[in-house]
Amino acid sequence: MKLTRRQALMSGATLPMAASLPSFVQADGHVAALPTHRDFTLGDFKVTTLLAGSRAVEEPQGIFGMNVDAQTFSDVSAANFIPDDVAQFFFTPTVVNTGSEVILFDTGLNPAGTGAALNAAGYTTDDVTHVVITHMHGDHIGGLADDSGAETFTNAAYVTGQVEFDHWAGAENENFEAKVRPLAEKFSFIGDGDAVRPGITAVAAFGHTPGHMGYMLESGGKQLFLMIDAANHYVWSVAYPDWEVRFDMDKAAAAATRRSILDMAAADKVPLIGYHMPFPGLGFVETREDGFRYIPHSYQLI
Repeated sequence: MKLTRRQALMSGATLPMAASLPSFVQADGHVAALPTHRDFTLGDFKVTTLLAGSRAVEEPQGIFGMNVDAQTFSDVSAANFIPDDVAQFFFTPTVVNTGSEVILFDTGLNPAGTGAALNAAGYTTDDVTHVVITHMHGDHIGGLADDSGAETFTNAAYVTGQVEFDHWAGAENENFEAKVRPLAEKFSFIGDGDAVRPGITAVAAFGHTPGHMGYMLESGGKQLFLMIDAANHYVWSVAYPDWEVRFDMDKAAAAATRRSILDMAAADKVPLIGYHMPFPGLGFVETREDGFRYIPHSYQLI
């Protein structure tokens, strides 16, 4: 039996993301392994993106472009050679190795997926000295602990934005209560412009969540910006920053943040890492008409 394109993509969503390599089923039925990690050089920093999971999602206009008509969404998708009825999602924590510290930004869907990618990249969970939580959606805090509550990164200090923590602490959110609340006494809190460590600066990127943070990395006279979920798709968010995204809690603020970050990156030629960009998650942007064009990384930061 031959699978249709949609069946092939969706069947990949059922594959385990645990200790096995991320994978999906191709249209001919073959299972294709996805890469687990990719290393980049930024001055004295070694930056590694981790593919902690990937899955296909049907009816993407239920998530992206909610404020445009179906024909516009379909036309834009076709012009960019992507289907309009299914999207492949990627979940990409980032490791920054400063030489003396190993700093993990976000923890993926669960400990197993992130742990497997860390191991493949040459790290263990015990090597992580700092865990920075950019915001507290489940796919960013899921790897903090397993289902029994056992802490994943036992040697790490935890850092997050004060605004973000305070919001979820009062929200009666199941994921927060299971994954973050038990570690609350281990967290330190920062705000816009504060440094996690030298060369790593928090940048308020509110809108996706009330206290969503991006992070500017600077080393050796070079910059790289972790935009996290400020833009969640290279076409439906980057190219069209005013298109509404279901998961943006304040859609107007999120669109304004998206434009501000993309304007900065385009003007200053700063590379971006996006948590949900096609793996390895790193690319550049340039202005195009009323939006932006995403250029995937090739070999600029090797």
